Amino acid sequence: MSAPTAMSGVLCRLGAVSALTAAAVAGPAVLPELAQQAEAATVSAKALKIAASKRGAPYQYGAAGPGRFDCSGLTFYSFKKAGKKLPRTAGAQYNSVRHIRKSARTRGDLVFFHYGSNVYHVGMYAGHGKIWHSPRPGGRVRLEKIWSRSVWYGRVK
Repeated sequence: MSAPTAMSGVLCRLGAVSALTAAAVAGPAVLPELAQQAEAATVSAKALKIAASKRGAPYQYGAAGPGRFDCSGLTFYSFKKAGKKLPRTAGAQYNSVRHIRKSARTRGDLVFFHYGSNVYHVGMYAGHGKIWHSPRPGGRVRLEKIWSRSVWYGRVK
């Protein structure tokens, strides 16, 4: 029996067991994309915790931590500490991630605010329509409701 056929049989027998659990049981060689998704989710969860731990850190244009941040500096720093490298600016980060629909967003995904085709701000999705971000001069890293419909979503690869 070939690997895909064997895997189909395993998935049928597993019933309600999640695909990620099946990937762990079957091994990454059989379902490499699911294994990569699971790894990305773990990195994103770590990055989100790191961003949240910076609550109250002051905004400073061009700063990427550990004590001060601009918007893309916070996402850059958080993912770097979680083990993934991102470009430094919001626009470059948008160009480096896998673009996803709003309906597919999960905690730890990036939220890009745009005007037309210009990305001007980035934050990290925290669930329930909120992001962790470093908002503006005079502001501090905080959790805030997404205030605009002009957003795009991205998942760090």
